[in-house]
Amino acid sequence: MRQRNPGEAGVFDLLPAIDLRGGRVVRLLRGDFDRETIYDDDPVGVAARFVADGARWLHVVDLDGARDPAGRQADVVRAIVGGVGESARVEVAGGLRTEESAAEMLAAGAARVVVGTAALRDPTFARRLVDRHGSDRIAVALDVRDGRAVGHGWVPGDPGMRVAQAVAVLAAAGVVTFEVTAIDRDGTMAGPDLELLGRVVALDRGAVIASAGVATTDDLRAVRALGCTGAIVGRALYEGRLTIRAALDALRA
Repeated sequence: MRQRNPGEAGVFDLLPAIDLRGGRVVRLLRGDFDRETIYDDDPVGVAARFVADGARWLHVVDLDGARDPAGRQADVVRAIVGGVGESARVEVAGGLRTEESAAEMLAAGAARVVVGTAALRDPTFARRLVDRHGSDRIAVALDVRDGRAVGHGWVPGDPGMRVAQAVAVLAAAGVVTFEVTAIDRDGTMAGPDLELLGRVVALDRGAVIASAGVATTDDLRAVRALGCTGAIVGRALYEGRLTIRAALDALRA
């Protein structure tokens, strides 16, 4: 499959989310580990169904790793990557706070890794990853609470960095793909934060992938109209509010 450049004209990617905790597929509400819904105990099967329905990207998040990198579910992630093979590309997020852990997932077949905490703490970390693996294989998660990009599994107390500042320093480090999540919308199916997404797109420092709150085909059209190059969708797929086929049909139309 050709590796397209982020922001390439006409490209808008749908990325079904597979969030992992304890080997199961779950969703959290606003990132709260105490507000978890379990959807499936077969992550590889979930990935296969998404791909069979037409998904060409998967967004796999290791929630255990995001909370504690020592508890990463690397074997489960490898099984998902191996299970979809050449049929879809997988991006991996959660707990990738060292160059070695990011390289491990890329070597396992992930098309892209998404880093957050370590890149916000030290933008040169992002620069080293980009220099080593290429900008198309590295994305940065901007998980936003009260106007600030935070890390550490979204645990309250992380002071974070102002979004515009984070984008500026990370773009200067060579990052070209930003995945923007409004934490207060995550898992709510209440619609994306169009104001936040619009502000990041307007900075014009790279491709912006929308996350959090997306629940309808209208939501997908809205974020695409803003200039986003993709959208991550989770709970709406698991609860039947949206299907991959309907989403892809709407985007093609």
